[in-house]
Amino acid sequence: MLLCIPDVLAPQAAAAMRERILAAEWEDGGATAGAQSTLAKRNRQLPRDSAEGRRSGDEILETLADNALFLSAAMPLKIFPPLFNRYGSGESFGVHVDNAIRPVRGTPVRIRTDLSATLFLSDPDSYDGGELIIETAYGAQEVKLPAGSMVLYPSTSLHRVEPVTRGERVSSFFWMQSMVRDEGARAILFDMDQSIQSLAASLGHRHEDVIRLTGAYHNLVRRWADT
Repeated sequence: MLLCIPDVLAPQAAAAMRERILAAEWEDGGATAGAQSTLAKRNRQLPRDSAEGRRSGDEILETLADNALFLSAAMPLKIFPPLFNRYGSGESFGVHVDNAIRPVRGTPVRIRTDLSATLFLSDPDSYDGGELIIETAYGAQEVKLPAGSMVLYPSTSLHRVEPVTRGERVSSFFWMQSMVRDEGARAILFDMDQSIQSLAASLGHRHEDVIRLTGAYHNLVRRWADT
């Protein structure tokens, strides 16, 4: 399931974050790439020990903790601390798949990458190119979102970032391990949860059908989830 989540950050908050991180020191993006990805990756990245990167990453995680659409779709168990990259003219990231396991540096935590996320921080009119292309069962999907919006997609997907030809593309990217490992089960639960919310809005939370469907939802979560 590929899902675009609007306004994770307000436009003003996205602009402020972008300006803060652009003022920090950057390094070659190959520092966090695997052996295969290094051959295809041409961008720059905030070092993982960057104070500004940690501050901005914490801000993103605090915002996502209150984002109902994200929580419903991802059902996150563990989230890798957000990283930040930038693509200038001529920079790109060729076709690759994300590493299956990501260790969190300085901790014993390892995260199975069930879902990948890109949070756009540059206004799409400020740069040309830089589209995120995600391969799906229905063909390649092109994603280029407003600053502050985020795309969530399976980490199993082949994907790439098209070359930037004007301006600069700045974004945050990270991965998460879901409580529900199976992608198909997550999609069923997401659709069911969204339908329950819609019915509750029209019928009321205490309507007997809403209560029955909510019970079925939680029983499926019990069956499929790991905590």
